This record gives sequence, structure tokens and C-alpha cells, in this order.
Amino acid sequence: MMRGFIVFSFALLIFTGASASKETAFPISNSGTEPVVDYERYGSYKGVGTFDYEYVIKDAEGLAKASGLGIDPNTDAAKDPLFMKLKKRGKLSGSHWEHLDSGHPQIDFFAWTAAREDPGTRLFFTGRTLEAAGHYVHALKAYRAAMVLYPKSFCWSKDGGFTWLIAPAAWDAILNLTRRHPEIGLKLSGAFVRTEAAVNGDPSVNRVAVTPGRFVKYTEEDRKMAQTDVTKLKVEKRRNGRVACVKYSNGHWGLQVDGRPFVVKGVSYMPTKVGEHHAYWDWMTADENNNGLNDIAYETWVDKNYDGRREKGEPVVGDFKLLHDMGVNTIRLMADKPFHLPLLRELHKTYGIYVIVCEPFGAYTVHSGAEWHEGTDYRNYEQRESMMKAVRELVGQIKDEPWLLAYVLGNENNMPIAYTGVNATRTNASLYPEAYASLLNEAAAWIHKSDPHHPVGVGNVELGLLDSYAKHAPELDFIGVNSYRGPEGFGSLWAQSKSIFDRAVLITEYGCDSYWEGRGPDEDAQEAYHRTAWQDISSHFAGQAGEGNALGGMAFEWLDEWWKDTRDNAWNSQATNATFPMNFPDKNSHEEWFGLAGQGDGEMSPFLRELKKAYFTYQKLWKTEGEAQSVGWKK
Repeated sequence: MMRGFIVFSFALLIFTGASASKETAFPISNSGTEPVVDYERYGSYKGVGTFDYEYVIKDAEGLAKASGLGIDPNTDAAKDPLFMKLKKRGKLSGSHWEHLDSGHPQIDFFAWTAAREDPGTRLFFTGRTLEAAGHYVHALKAYRAAMVLYPKSFCWSKDGGFTWLIAPAAWDAILNLTRRHPEIGLKLSGAFVRTEAAVNGDPSVNRVAVTPGRFVKYTEEDRKMAQTDVTKLKVEKRRNGRVACVKYSNGHWGLQVDGRPFVVKGVSYMPTKVGEHHAYWDWMTADENNNGLNDIAYETWVDKNYDGRREKGEPVVGDFKLLHDMGVNTIRLMADKPFHLPLLRELHKTYGIYVIVCEPFGAYTVHSGAEWHEGTDYRNYEQRESMMKAVRELVGQIKDEPWLLAYVLGNENNMPIAYTGVNATRTNASLYPEAYASLLNEAAAWIHKSDPHHPVGVGNVELGLLDSYAKHAPELDFIGVNSYRGPEGFGSLWAQSKSIFDRAVLITEYGCDSYWEGRGPDEDAQEAYHRTAWQDISSHFAGQAGEGNALGGMAFEWLDEWWKDTRDNAWNSQATNATFPMNFPDKNSHEEWFGLAGQGDGEMSPFLRELKKAYFTYQKLWKTEGEAQSVGWKK
């Protein structure tokens, strides 16, 4: 994630997350006559799976009775005695937007049922309030009603800068909720939401195709039965040699290293020194104390008592050992600076850690030769040749290195211009997807010929342009996705990707910051976000009950970077003001607080490390989880 990055999805951007209820779940006076609403009893679907989709209600009264309180077309919430009591006491006054995760889900619920809001938006956030209260089945009804009844609904972001679509967001919410709470005993089967953004940016004419699917019984036993020992399955397709993306006979994708299953337990690694911009300070050559040792690899230490001084009991250990002790088996490096090959060889030889190398491929105009104000143009012959030259030089340098795991081309190069203001990634890939995809394919094909032993992926933000890659970049071995969908997980990402372009998926960035706007540092919220994200990723490994296309994930990121928010050019202080809205616990991004480790007050940078709670969660997940779970084998 770079400064200026604005998280988006072509399908969604949710600006709230269900939190633990701070009061006893309130009673619902009317939960409906059907725990799972059979919409085909009360109306008919038209244009299923197309942009002409709609649901036509034929029996509104029957549907209202089946749905229950607060779920369209039921309008009885305003007549509920609890609603009238709360309204009389003034608890429902003010904006309904103030009733999101307020800690009082009963009040939030009634405030949203009465909200004068787009009906799909109203239902979606009604579902959020129900989920926060532990009314999971009723929450599923709200999400499904939003998805089925109001497919074209959209909602403005918190800052009013862009919109997100309700139907795919509701689909995500359903998938996340049923995965996180298997005790519900339900699974949404056969559903799919496909979207197409308006070319002119007018959200009212976005196109949404809904396949409603249906809820089916799905128990924990069903989930266990769906797991498979992939080591006993035939490999039907192998892409590459020593490190290979493989497709098993059950349709699942996995990664193998030297013939053995391998799951990426990774972090994005770009350590910096306080007061220095990452472009001008290179950790691979850092030797601030002139003792001949690399400061970052070998001389960092953990400030256990947070006093900013190294004392007895706080030995020098180095980042390499800290990463190993965390359970990391892979780091991601950007190829925007020369690599110190002996250092990376030591990383792999001593600590067993591999490297995924990301070639910018024109992002931020790196290696394209384009002028910054114009951005990379993937139609331009000279720029295409410049990027191919960078690819050839990179591969020639590292293809035989023992630490190399895979190549990734680009980093969010597909970011739509409409979502970046001044086009932060400085490319026109989103405007000319075929030109971009064709260059990706050319580069991947060249790499395969020069280095047949390592897979090649694209570094995407969400799933944008995936249809173009499917048509014009078949040489890609996997899809790398930077995704920050929210505290509940990645929702439909896995199914969407599988349907559009049948390739393995690696989450190349995910995570959230450790600062809560107006409250201060909050490692608990960050830890919970990371834990849930990894649980989602691991549920989609080959052999697990999910989609079976996850290769693993790269947590963003190892160390707080104090240069990221330079609005005041104060690179030697850690910014605490929100950078922009994002789907994080406090609904904001604080760009300089994403690290799993902090740098204290900055005085002892680059040596001091403060390990955050998420570090120890990964240590538990990655180092103590059984081998069966870590590679997706059936126990």
C-alpha cells in the first residue's frame, strides 16, 4: 500500500463492521414465519445472472410475514412497542449514520429500520445492527433482502468521494457471516453477483447481475466432510517446475515447492528509517553504526518494556530472526532498488524464508520511462520496451537464486483513475486494459521461457480487469490481490476470482492500521482484523471446504513507515490524523501505523522494534497450527 492509495472494489467498499455487542441481545418481536425466506413462493425472478435481473413481488403480504420485523417489505418496525418507547425517550433522534456500532444494537436496529435512506442501503445496515446483536439468522434475512430486492442500490462513501454497490456487499456479508459462525448451519449456494461500473462514473447506471442462489443446510460435519487430503489427489495441471502452481483433480489450486505443498505465510517487507523516505534509504545496505553488519537483518532489538532504551534482557536479534520466530516463510520485496544477493541468500539459508519479488511494471512510472505527470502508457512502444527490459534484467539477476519463490508484475496498476484523484499509481491500465493485459502476457511468457521454475502473477488491487487477463494474459500463473475488504474477511473474492479467471489467488496485501481515530493506538482492533483475515484465507486452501484457490497471504506490513503520510512533511513524527476513509474498525486509514512492529518514539530508529499484538497472533497461527491446517490437508 502506497501513499495516496484509496481502497476500492469494483463491487463494494463497506464502511462498517459488526462488532461485539456491548449489551444483551434485544428480543425481536416478530422474526418472521420462515427462518429462511423462500422468495419463489412470493414472487418471481427475472433475468437471473444478467444485467436485467429483477425480483417481482406477487404476494407482498406473504413475503412480509415470512421476512419479519425490519426486513422489506415488512414495515411493522415503527409499530413495535420497543420502537415507540425508544422514540419517545429520544433515543432514535439524530442521523441514522450515528447508529453504526454505537454499542447499543437495539437502538441502532430501530434507527436503521426507520431511516429515510436508499432501501438497499437501509437493509444492509439493518443487517449490520442485527449481526452486532447476535441475531445472525435475521441479519442474513436483511442482507439477502438487500441483494434480492434492490440489486442496483449504491451508497456513498463516508467522505462522499465515491460509491459502492449494495448487492455485492450483501453477498460478501452473507459469506463472511456463515463462515465465521458455522453454528448457524446455513450456506448460500449457487449465488453470484457480477457488476460493471458505468464508463462515465455515474453510479445510477452501474450494471449489476444477480444470481440469487438459495440457502441450504450446512453443518460443521458437512464442512469437515468437504475437506480433502490433497496429497492423495492427482495433479491434473502443473504450471512451472520447482515452484509450481498445481491444480488437483478436485479443481483446487495449490502451491508446491520441490513437490511438497507450500502455503505462503508472508509479510510485505519494506523497513525504513524514521526521517527518511523509502526511495532514498535502502535497508539492504544500512550500516548506521559502521560495524560491517546489516542493521536491519542482524541488529534490531525488541523494546519489551517500551521505554525506548535497550536494557538487559533486550538482546540484539535482527529482523530476520524476528520474522522466523513469527512463523513467516515468505516476504514480499519491491524491485525498485538493487538486491543485495548475499543478504537474501542468508535469509533463506539460515531462516528458511523465501522472497516474492514484485516488479513495479510501470506503477508510479517506475521502469516505464514515462513522465510523472503523464503516467505510464501501456500503448506506448518505447515505454513497453523499457518495462520489458526491466523484467529481463531482473529475471537474469535472480532466476537461479535459492530464495526466489515467485514473480509479481505490478502493484495496483489497475487502479481506476476515477478512484485515485490525480491517478496515484500513475498508469493508464484501467483505461486500456487490453494493452496492459497483453504486456503482462508478453512478460509472463518471456519469464516462463527464461525461468521455467518460478510462477508469475499480477499485482492487482481487488479483482479489477480480471476479465481482461482471462482473455489476453493466459500466461499468468496466479492472481495477486491487494485487498482490504473489512474486519469480517474477504467474502466473495474467492468465488468471484474463480468464476472469472480460473487461477490460484495470493492475497499480496491485507491488514489494517493500529490507530483508532480520536482514541489513539489500538492494537486489539488490528489484531482481530489480521486474525479474521488469515482464518478466511486458510479456509480456502486446497483441500479445505472453501473455494480451494488460496495460496496464502502477505500481511501488510512488517514495520510502521513514518514517511507514508507526508501532508505536513514531518517524516520524523508519526502522523495520527486519518489519511482517508477505509473499511477498518474506526472507518479510517492511518497510513503510518500499518506495521506488525512499531519504532517507538523514533529516537532509536532503525534498530528499535515494538512487537504489536498481531505479531504474537501470527506466531500462534503460523508456528503452532498443525501441518494439516497449514497446507490444507484433511486432518
